[in-house]
Amino acid sequence: MLGRAERLCRERDLQFTRLRRDVLETIAAESKPMGAYDIAERLSGGGKRVAAVSVYRALDFLTEHGLVHRIASRNAFVSCGHDHGERDGLLFLICRSCGGIDELTSPAIESQLDRAVTEAGFTPTSRIIEVEGECGACRKRDGHTAR
Repeated sequence: MLGRAERLCRERDLQFTRLRRDVLETIAAESKPMGAYDIAERLSGGGKRVAAVSVYRALDFLTEHGLVHRIASRNAFVSCGHDHGERDGLLFLICRSCGGIDELTSPAIESQLDRAVTEAGFTPTSRIIEVEGECGACRKRDGHTAR
């Protein structure tokens, strides 16, 4: 993930500052989404305090360049280790039980979404869909059968 971030910044002549790197590493190390204040707390220590406003600035940069995604329903962030096209819709499956998040794209959903927004005369700036429920591992653990 860091290699991708470094390469992207080099190709676009962007600065990959120490704070941006630290924020990305912190998010990538977690299996669950993290909020800015949690990230700031994690980065603070050893006599230094990282302000949440600085973390938000780093998150804005990382989000703008597709290195992290914001999960709006959680006001939290997850890392992204792969490239997305500008028009790729993202689908996040959010487990209410364990808090895990799976990211995927679906050409069928993207096609339907394209059709719906075109019919509405709407031009989206973001194409992110969040679906809450229970993941397969939690359903299995709780003894539920798959549907």
